[in-house]
Amino acid sequence: MFSRGKGLYRILIFITVWLILGFTPLDSKNLTGLISSNFYSCAYADPEISQQSIDILTRTGQAIAEIVETVKPAIVNISSTRIIKVPSRPPFFDDPFLRRFFGDEFGFGLPKERKAISLGSGVIVDPKGYILTSYHVIQGAEEIKVTLLDKREFKGTVVGTDAMTDIAVIKIEAGRLQTIKWGDSGRLRVGETVLAIGSPYGLTGTVTMGIVSAVGRANVGIAEYEDFIQTDAAINPGNSGGALVNVRGELVGINSAIYTITGGYQGIGFAIPSNMAKAVMESLIKKGKVIRGWLGVTIQSLTPELAKQFNLKEERGVLVADVIEESPAEKAGIMRGDVIIEYKGKKFDEPYQLRNMVANTAPGEEVELEIIRENRTEMKRVTIGELPAEMQRPLKGKYNNLLRGITVQNLTPEIYERLNLPERLKGVVISDIDEDSPAAMVLMRGDVIQEINRQKITSVADYENVVSKIKQEEDILLLVFRGGSSFYITLSGK
Repeated sequence: MFSRGKGLYRILIFITVWLILGFTPLDSKNLTGLISSNFYSCAYADPEISQQSIDILTRTGQAIAEIVETVKPAIVNISSTRIIKVPSRPPFFDDPFLRRFFGDEFGFGLPKERKAISLGSGVIVDPKGYILTSYHVIQGAEEIKVTLLDKREFKGTVVGTDAMTDIAVIKIEAGRLQTIKWGDSGRLRVGETVLAIGSPYGLTGTVTMGIVSAVGRANVGIAEYEDFIQTDAAINPGNSGGALVNVRGELVGINSAIYTITGGYQGIGFAIPSNMAKAVMESLIKKGKVIRGWLGVTIQSLTPELAKQFNLKEERGVLVADVIEESPAEKAGIMRGDVIIEYKGKKFDEPYQLRNMVANTAPGEEVELEIIRENRTEMKRVTIGELPAEMQRPLKGKYNNLLRGITVQNLTPEIYERLNLPERLKGVVISDIDEDSPAAMVLMRGDVIQEINRQKITSVADYENVVSKIKQEEDILLLVFRGGSSFYITLSGK
């Protein structure tokens, strides 16, 4: 591209030659026009793309294409079908005026069944046909169909699921399967380039690119054990269970969810780290369940106010709020009010970090904890136990009454913090509701049930004890906390 200086130089040469050759004399008007047009054309000549820029972008594009070509055959589309029951009464019969006019019994009929289809993605991680996906993609599925990139279709069977991490493993009987390489998600750094591959909205093999926006995201409210990779690579509905890969074409995450207000992509997506997903998968395949380590303490974050009350010089580690009787922690001498600052030589500042480390420790292993008690540092040796079965998953409501299909779990310090609940509040939190539950139109995820039929509920055990005695069509009175206040809700079997 010509510079302005070179443009003026050319104009002067042109005028000199013009005059020497005796062409038409230049008056001021012609001269101004000549200078103006030539200066403009020289100063604003069409830009040129340097060969260096072309080479750089070409190599970048080729590199991305090579990654996609290598990884894409290992990404599958998953379609799951389940049958749900819905009331046969039209919605408008719930109007109080119509119910008063026609009567409560008018408009009721037998529940109707309909098919609910869920679309998602999966990743082939083993040539034997093992596929890693998100638990919520195949949750409650009666039929699973897996479609490969080459259009072959297979029936998928569930090997195992883990709602606590939102991971599921399914299997297909097929040959000529291309798998993906495992990456080390623990080595991911913020700013690294990543690709998200899946089937958003059923569009098989869609590829988006972005960076790692953050690592170690927790308290998102997606799963019980959270250590998410956050990315701005576009993740949309249907991407769940798909692959998040690095520039080496290695699997570093399983796409799980998006943060959205509109329901679509807004620049914030979350993926389960491959290290966590791999550990869960191997346990499901080998043992049929996930074996997690257990310490037996209730822990919470340290705030400036708590640090002051406990005379702590620094806000580091986590505060022990309670110790379960006969737990590994109690046997090792851990007490309420202790501050745990190191686990197996690793420092941490958030409860989820310690929970994840303990969960990933094999039961029976002896570990060393560093604690602060009364301003003194002490070392404790603890033999990690196995997380009890009743703590492995929230209580799934299978009762034959109006609370069937409701999943609840105990309130923990993490849930108090995540939902911004008052400390005095006691009860159980609703973590999931089936679409065909009689209470689906009344209760919501995140509701805290404080009372059932005037009986106080402080734990899952209380909930189970009360709900198990309620008859099929019996009316239920609930005291629920939602949106900063408590109120009564009635569930009617009529």
